[in-house]
Order: sequence, then structure tokens, then C-alpha cells
Amino acid sequence: MITIKEAKTKKELTEYIKFPFSLYKDNPYWVPPIIADELESFDKTKNPAFDNAEAYFYLAYKDNKIVGRITAIINWAEVNNQHKRKVRFGWFDAIDDIEVSKALLEKVYELGQKHNLEHVEGPMGFSNLDKVGVLTEGYDQLGTMITWYNHPYYVTHLEQLGFEVEKQYIESIFPFSNVKPEFFQKAQALIKKRYELKALNFSKTKDIMPHVDKMFDLFNETYAKLASFVAISDVQKEYFKKKYISFINPEYIKFIVDKDDNLVAFSIVMPSFAQALQKAKGKLFPFGFIHLLKAKRKSKDVVFYLIGVHPEYQNKGVTAIIFDEYYKTFSEKGIQNCIRTPELLENNAIHLLWKNFDPTIHCQRKTYLKYL
Repeated sequence: MITIKEAKTKKELTEYIKFPFSLYKDNPYWVPPIIADELESFDKTKNPAFDNAEAYFYLAYKDNKIVGRITAIINWAEVNNQHKRKVRFGWFDAIDDIEVSKALLEKVYELGQKHNLEHVEGPMGFSNLDKVGVLTEGYDQLGTMITWYNHPYYVTHLEQLGFEVEKQYIESIFPFSNVKPEFFQKAQALIKKRYELKALNFSKTKDIMPHVDKMFDLFNETYAKLASFVAISDVQKEYFKKKYISFINPEYIKFIVDKDDNLVAFSIVMPSFAQALQKAKGKLFPFGFIHLLKAKRKSKDVVFYLIGVHPEYQNKGVTAIIFDEYYKTFSEKGIQNCIRTPELLENNAIHLLWKNFDPTIHCQRKTYLKYL
């Protein structure tokens, strides 16, 4: 018999977070989170996502053993402002027993039906900066700290339970040796001159902070037209600023400004923390933070996290300036591989940015939808 219990206490939420550690034990491709960081993300008094969302965390038990987990989420900004009557599910993990998956998903249906919502979609998090999608290809590829990993049977479970594909995402990788400066060096000089633009580079995190709010404003403007986009609020800006910016090498954040110092483009790249997180095994202490600091300084792989260009400057070649700045930084640091995080299959503009680097699609993922 399968029993579903809501995780409310710190102890229960810790068990919720730790379940995948046993499910993917000895799996060389799964990248564990930092347990304390996940706990903070689920804390309704700390994560500003809960200003616009409600979420419930459920554990599935069979024979007094945890066999699955799921989060049922309503993003009220999405429901009320975009009129998308959707209940989300995320952090979905289960053993290979479709009855477990069914029991967990029924808790999501219940939440949606309680509020007269029309459909359920997932896996996805609280906001656009959370993880998204079930992995459908690339089970033999190392994940990143900002993607979920899952067994192949997750797809089978969802499809057998009546879910259909809603959105598709691709992830790709290319060796830095594929980057040929002739594709952008001459162009970036011309574009700088034509539009009176300049690049801002940083060596200290504190120097980035005065620009971060403008970066998030530009992020909101850049991605507003994409499906399921929910703008980042002012409170969330502060939260993400404190939580993520210090994780990133300052020289991996690039800003492009016009003659009046207005931000027209930005890009955030992160060192790959995947192997460091595997060594940390969910804990910062006593040695986890050492692995992360080492990766921040010495990782030869980088992850392209976000790139945004103001609508007025799109299709004007501004990314050539960004690529030129990264080329100089990555050459100096001896970077070997460049990894792209999940990008919507329909986002052709972003895919075209990378065509000259001959990327290889190594992972694909999807969100699934079911009408209630």
C-alpha cells in the first residue's frame, strides 16, 4: 500500500531532499544539491518565490520506506497575470513503480482542482530561474547544478498516466577549441563603433552588485515573450543577488552598455560545479565548500547560464562583443568545454548564436501537460 504524507517539518523536508541521494546512489551522472541550500529554497520565510506562489511537498511511502516525492505548486503571478490556469509540479522523483508516480501526481491534481485550474504541467520549479523538464535524452551525460537528472522510466510513467509533451528543451556542448575568433573579432569592433557600445568587465564581485538590478530588468524585458515566462520581482532580485552572484567568478559576468551607460546586453557564465557537488555529497562542511571553491577557481568547463540582449539591439550583432570578451577570458584560464543549459526548442534566436561553434546536442528534456 502506498501512503502519501506532506513534508512540513525541517526533519521531513530534509528526508524529502535526501530521497534522490538513495535513488541515484552510485549513479555517475546525477549531481546532488547542497541540502542546506535546498532547505532554504523550500523555506517560505526565506524564498521570495512564495510571495507569489504556494507549494506543498509530498513524500510517498511503501512498506514504511520512502519511495517517491513531488512538489505541487501554484504560481499565482502566472495564474492571475497571464491567465494561465495551471498547477505545476516539480522535484519529482520515484522508484520504478507507476502506482507511486500516480499517487504523487494525484496530490497535484487535487491542488489544481481545489482552485479550479485547468491543467497540470511539469516538472518545473517556482520561477523561470528554477530547474525545468524531465530528461528524455542524455542519461549518460553528467548533469549540471541547474538541471534535474532522472531515470528513463519517468517518461514512461508520465505518458502512461495520460500526460502529453508541452515544451521541449535542448542542451548542448562544444569544446572551446571550436571557437574561432575570426567569426566575431572584426564584427565586434565595428558594432562597438556603430552603436557606441563598450564592454564592462569585472574582477571583484562587489563591483558587479550596482549593476545587478538593471541586469534582472533586462532579463525580464528580453524573455517576456517566451512561453511560461514570469517576471522577476524586486524582492526576488535581492534574493538571487545574494544567493547566486557570489557563486560566480566576477570575470565570467559580462555587461555591454551604451554611451550613456545604459545596459543593452549581459551574459552570465558559471564554472562547472558538477564534479565538486558530487564530491561534496550534499554537505558544505567539513569539506564540501573546499571542493566548490576549488571548482570556482580551477574548473576547465564552463556553463552558459543566461544571456540577454535588449529588444532594440537584437539582431544587431551585439553578442559578437560578448563572445570576444569571453574568448579573451577563457583563453587566459585554459577553458576546455562550454556547456549550454536548457533552452526552449522554439527559441531559434538563441540557437543561432552558437551555430559557428558547431555545438553537439547532448541532452534533451521536456515538460509534460495533462488537463484536469
